[in-house]
Amino acid sequence: MKTDIEIANSIVPQPIETIADQINIPKEDLYLYGPHKAKLNLSLLKDQATKGKLVLVTAINPTPAGEGKTTTTVGLGDALNKAGRRTVIALREPSLGPVFGIKGGATGGGYAQVIPMEDINLHFTGDMHAITSANNLLSAAIDNHIHQGNALGIDPRRISWKRCLDMNDRALRRIVCGLGGPANGMPREEGFDITVASEVMAILCLANNLTDLKDRLGRIIIGENFAGDYVSAKDLQVHGAMAMLLKDALKPNLVQTLEGTPAIIHGGPFANIAHGCNSIIATKMALSFGDIAVTEAGFGADLGAEKFFDIKCRYAGLEPSAVVVVATVRALKYNGGVAKDDLGTENLEALEDGLPNLLRHLDNIQKVYGLPAVVAINRFPTDTEAELDLIRKACRDRGVQVALSEVWAKGSAGGAELAEAVLALLDKPRQFTFAYPVEAPIKEKIQDIVTRIYRGRAVVYSAQAEKVIRQLTAAGYGDLPICMAKTQYSFSDEATRLGAPEDFTVTIQDLHVSAGAGFIVALCGSILTMPGLPKEPAALGMDVNAEGEVTGLF
Repeated sequence: MKTDIEIANSIVPQPIETIADQINIPKEDLYLYGPHKAKLNLSLLKDQATKGKLVLVTAINPTPAGEGKTTTTVGLGDALNKAGRRTVIALREPSLGPVFGIKGGATGGGYAQVIPMEDINLHFTGDMHAITSANNLLSAAIDNHIHQGNALGIDPRRISWKRCLDMNDRALRRIVCGLGGPANGMPREEGFDITVASEVMAILCLANNLTDLKDRLGRIIIGENFAGDYVSAKDLQVHGAMAMLLKDALKPNLVQTLEGTPAIIHGGPFANIAHGCNSIIATKMALSFGDIAVTEAGFGADLGAEKFFDIKCRYAGLEPSAVVVVATVRALKYNGGVAKDDLGTENLEALEDGLPNLLRHLDNIQKVYGLPAVVAINRFPTDTEAELDLIRKACRDRGVQVALSEVWAKGSAGGAELAEAVLALLDKPRQFTFAYPVEAPIKEKIQDIVTRIYRGRAVVYSAQAEKVIRQLTAAGYGDLPICMAKTQYSFSDEATRLGAPEDFTVTIQDLHVSAGAGFIVALCGSILTMPGLPKEPAALGMDVNAEGEVTGLF
């Protein structure tokens, strides 16, 4: 069996100008990064109406068995194009942390990939590096300001801004900087986030243009002064330089699938510790130049889809036409209590026990957000007809169609059934609503997410969280949306509570305001904003030969 990279390298990509021409983007609006990658001129959005239909691809809670959300997104885009509907895919950029860690990249798999996959999964067009540099410029400006006399009276004990790095590195979660005497700055506690969790990443993905980007960067809160007042990046007068570093990164990236479908890839916030969606600019470009835009949101629908609806759609004025929920028989059995090594054996009882996870996500999409949905079963060779029929019946009882997806093995041909099901939903009536009113108090919004989306019983707040809520409310930030930072593996804040747990409480340990991005992050349980590498990182199996050929990259 060929690996993903072997399949990707067996296809000769079309020139990127040809891909752009398919959706009527002229050559003069392309900034070429070699023959198969280009950035798009931001001016393309000025005179374009976002006329296309928006389809969101989400999933059940992820498991070690895998769900194949990005693969399904790519294959669905190819299948819709094959069906004669001009389709553009909008995806997030991969982070090097998962690439070299355990989760993998974000370019799909098998015969449903975006290419050039090794470029995209590695440095791509440099967006991640630009975000890292802008983030760390602000960090350097903070410490330099303190070193040079601290005219703003920044309290070194209350600096909340962290440095970042696009790599899993647990040793950097908490550090002490400024050691070595007066010439090296003031010693203080510091820490690193992974770049995709940086507020700069969120700002890039939620900004509408360069002016909006700079304004948002200026609103970043870096900490407090000795009087207890917030200090912003604008106070440090560094937001203009940060915007300068990001001016090219703000332009979305155009690539293609193995079958030549246009794909716009831009921004990459994680959904468990950030808002989990690609950029507003990329999605609007996909809607402007395609009849249908297919996008995805990270992890399960309780995280990525919730934030897509309640944060991204709220700010961008977007209204999805349909939602695809990806599941696998294997992952549902895992949710039903089957060990990973036994998932290839038929087990209808365990499958029935795991189905409530899928059904709860469907209920949320249909009843909370008012959107039509279809279930995509990412099919594996070990799936039996009895297992597939059980899923079909459970979904049919709720008025939801199930479509088999075999895009990994067959490309667009394996997504024909799913494409037909999605097309049938696009003109169905819908009443899109949010999970909570944004003007509600902070605690009420968190309560709505926990009870309406997670189906938990109550929320418990630490003393620190209570203090911050009072502080944020008094400072005028109480009317911002909520970005929950929570384990992706469960509806609850405990990773081991699989399936569809009930009667649980969610603990909010702390909160902080991402004033530039425009949301409040609520940290649940023991969630970490800097992941660590696993015992055997994927990097150990990667290499490059003397001719520059990459091996081991999935």
